[in-house]
Amino acid sequence: MDHGRDPCPWVILNDFGGAFSMGAIGGTIWHGIKGFRNSPYGERRIGAVTAIKARAPVLGGNFGVWGGLFSTFDCAVKGVRRKEDPYNAIIAGFFTGGSLAIRGGYKAARNGAIGCAVLLAVIEGVGIGFQRMLASSTKLEVRIFPYSRLSSTAQKMLTTEQLPPPPDNKAVA
Repeated sequence: MDHGRDPCPWVILNDFGGAFSMGAIGGTIWHGIKGFRNSPYGERRIGAVTAIKARAPVLGGNFGVWGGLFSTFDCAVKGVRRKEDPYNAIIAGFFTGGSLAIRGGYKAARNGAIGCAVLLAVIEGVGIGFQRMLASSTKLEVRIFPYSRLSSTAQKMLTTEQLPPPPDNKAVA
């Protein structure tokens, strides 16, 4: 559970604004390069600025709609399920993809919903994998002393899996 985030009604507006900003910045970079490359030699800067003004807000709006819908469905799923786990994001992605593609008909909505749910499942799975990988590197290691140096009480407390093999007395002599 992420306690650093705003409560659900406010997180929708926050995510909408963040997604719009991300889309607008990405659209500025993408369409700026595209406008620069597709303009004649003497007018490349003007072509880049024109492409940015025409297309970057559109991409920002598209990202914003996706982010706002996803956050709305995520809050709704959290409210219905009363749990906070990765399945919420997958279910919210399913509803988001389906609702964005519903204008194309039933098949488009089905394909959009499944595709978006699969994308969110991959993102959640990779996130969980990275968390486990990074968490395992911060575990403290317990140093096990040689068997002969441990007291009899300590030897009884340790399981046989944690103990090193007992010393071979024949090899020492």
